[in-house]
Amino acid sequence: MSDMSIKISSDTEVGAYQGGELTKGTNWWGAFVVGLAGTILVTGVTGPVLAGAGAAAIPEFFFVTVTGAVLCICVAEMATMLPDRTGGCPAYAYFAFKDRFPRSSPIINGVTSWMYWLGWWPVMAVNNILIGGILATLFNVNISHTIKFMAGAVPIPVFTLIVGAIICLFLFVPSYLGIRLGTAFATLLGLLSMIPLTFLAISPIFHPSVFHVTNIWPMTTPGGHSFFSLHTWTLFLEYTALLTWNVIAMEAAACYLGECKNPSRDAPIAMSLEGGYGVFIYTVIPLVFFGVLGLSAIQSTAADPGALFGGFMLHVIHVTALQDVVDVVLIIALLLSSLNAIMGPARSLHQAAMDGDLPKIFAHRNKHNVPDFSMALNTLLNIILIAFGAPAVIYIFSNVGYVGSFVPVMFGYYFLRRWKPNLPRPFRLPEWMKYVALFVGVFYLIAWGWGIPLCSLHGCAVGSGNELPQFFLGWAVVLVWFPLWGWRKHRDRKAGGVTAAPLAEVEA
Repeated sequence: MSDMSIKISSDTEVGAYQGGELTKGTNWWGAFVVGLAGTILVTGVTGPVLAGAGAAAIPEFFFVTVTGAVLCICVAEMATMLPDRTGGCPAYAYFAFKDRFPRSSPIINGVTSWMYWLGWWPVMAVNNILIGGILATLFNVNISHTIKFMAGAVPIPVFTLIVGAIICLFLFVPSYLGIRLGTAFATLLGLLSMIPLTFLAISPIFHPSVFHVTNIWPMTTPGGHSFFSLHTWTLFLEYTALLTWNVIAMEAAACYLGECKNPSRDAPIAMSLEGGYGVFIYTVIPLVFFGVLGLSAIQSTAADPGALFGGFMLHVIHVTALQDVVDVVLIIALLLSSLNAIMGPARSLHQAAMDGDLPKIFAHRNKHNVPDFSMALNTLLNIILIAFGAPAVIYIFSNVGYVGSFVPVMFGYYFLRRWKPNLPRPFRLPEWMKYVALFVGVFYLIAWGWGIPLCSLHGCAVGSGNELPQFFLGWAVVLVWFPLWGWRKHRDRKAGGVTAAPLAEVEA
């Protein structure tokens, strides 16, 4: 382990911790644009949630997104306390527990990081399935030739499988070549996708007659239940499982804070911008889409983002040729999200391995000082996961890990404020925010422990069926961490008790 990897201060400051040892090659802008990969997911969730919950879902979009913004700014505070940690939100959770619970904190750290990894890497498979469908429509490709790889899987068009595999390998290249190229590529994709998406959100301003308040008010479910009915709140809980997987993904910027040159300045800027922009997009897009299109039009296109977004544009601007432009923008947006699905969760595995909670191979870095093994694993697994064939199936599999990984993070923020109030915090939120963080942590616990199983049982998208097999498969993947952790501890004992990966052993 290098001398620079451990940060030590006095008893009144942050104690020793293991840094990620990745290159400090970006700033708040780099973290922000790669983090837009989370906000891009609005393209996939808008249709299914609005189709299933109707206009009553609009306040839910706002509420859940605000919890994501709270998550972002709380993580920004913790990131300034631990400026060399990498791997996203889970990398900061263990620190709150390590002194009070020294035996269990490694398990909290490892399981949280592993669940976060499960939450993010399958995003690329979802995106590539959607891209395959959009390209097939754009170029009139025959997708009747399908393959079904396993029992319970949805048949996948051969065209989509090939396109998806090519995209996975293509995006691995800038990821492999270092954080500077990765963020530069993300900047290009981010600008090409988020500028048009922002324009879509505000476009009814230029043609207000297309927006119909009667489509939204009164805010009822498709069955006509009022906003305050028990049925509506039960439906909210069910769709919260799908919403949280998408909405709080704006936190993706946290994966790169440890690679910022000045985390004390960059972390608050990147995470505040990410949270603010996320609230805008996830509130305005559902509102204007429902106001312009209405329930029936949304239900007919819920499973096809290209048709949904293209139909919206046609209603607002009445230019048929813009359908192709919308398709191209959606493809670019999905590519940005897929890029982060390679880069971000790989850093989570890397940090866990540096902490001694995963086998050392996960901390292997190439000559560009990025976790090449972990990124290659993400790429390979996504090619395999495309064979599942349906985004809704992957949502459940992935969400078993994702939302649950934030529960220790938000509780950890509360405990840090309660147990260690005098630790130096270059960026400090008001004291009452610890109670907000605790509330958000409880909300995520309910969404994860109750909402996701409920969604799995009933189907998380309109027209989908029982998805409990995918739910249990997700849990099987979560449990894989324990033998990996046991193997790492066994190897450490044989090596004489070393618990973190020495720099010489993890570099190529």
